[in-house]
Amino acid sequence: MTADLAEISTALAAQWARLRTWAAPLGDDLLGTRDRPSALDGWTTGELVAHLGRAMEALTVCVPAPPGTVPLTLAEYLGTYPDRAEHVATVTRELAREIAHAPLAQVDSLARAALARLDELGPDGRLVVQGRRAPITLRDMAASRLVELVVHADDLATSLAGTVDSTGAASPVDRTAQGIVADELLRIVTTRVGGPLEVTDARLWIRLATGRERYDVDALARAVTTQETATGVPDLGRVLPVL
Repeated sequence: MTADLAEISTALAAQWARLRTWAAPLGDDLLGTRDRPSALDGWTTGELVAHLGRAMEALTVCVPAPPGTVPLTLAEYLGTYPDRAEHVATVTRELAREIAHAPLAQVDSLARAALARLDELGPDGRLVVQGRRAPITLRDMAASRLVELVVHADDLATSLAGTVDSTGAASPVDRTAQGIVADELLRIVTTRVGGPLEVTDARLWIRLATGRERYDVDALARAVTTQETATGVPDLGRVLPVL
């Protein structure tokens, strides 16, 4: 079932609250890891934290688009990421330097402003808003922010593995939010290749879909399944990663 704006908004707030609670005991120095390389190639752990604030701020700057504006789909919006990767990295590093005195508090402030703006824009998920990159429905903009939070919460957990326990109940990833993101990424894939696929391992599927896990058919078979037993899960190597 496709999540609506209300469900996504609730999941976004829950995911941020969980991530903030997880990060608070680490302190602004992230237990001494702030300047170390993160699991995201080319970024430090501190820059990854700053990126969370930058990602959420994309909601804060949204305004209703002029009537008749045609929005990008979520897949198309996420597809703009590669062309802007260098710019995103640059502004994220600038933000990390700006908030270095109190990164956790500053990122929390950015996230709370984003959630407030989401409420201000109203309950109509079909409302077309102008984002930083392009016009998109409010529902899909909120979904894109949920993708950012879930994926990067997992990146942070991987980055601090061995330093802090992020397993089970200690995970910074909210289970409901993770499920919504897994379904959204699967929907993008199935529109391209067809087939009634279902997620069986949300974390593994998200890692495969975002390039965090190296693709192979055995991993795919653990992550998703199909009721079409005659054909099995199709090889998705040509369409992964999604972003």
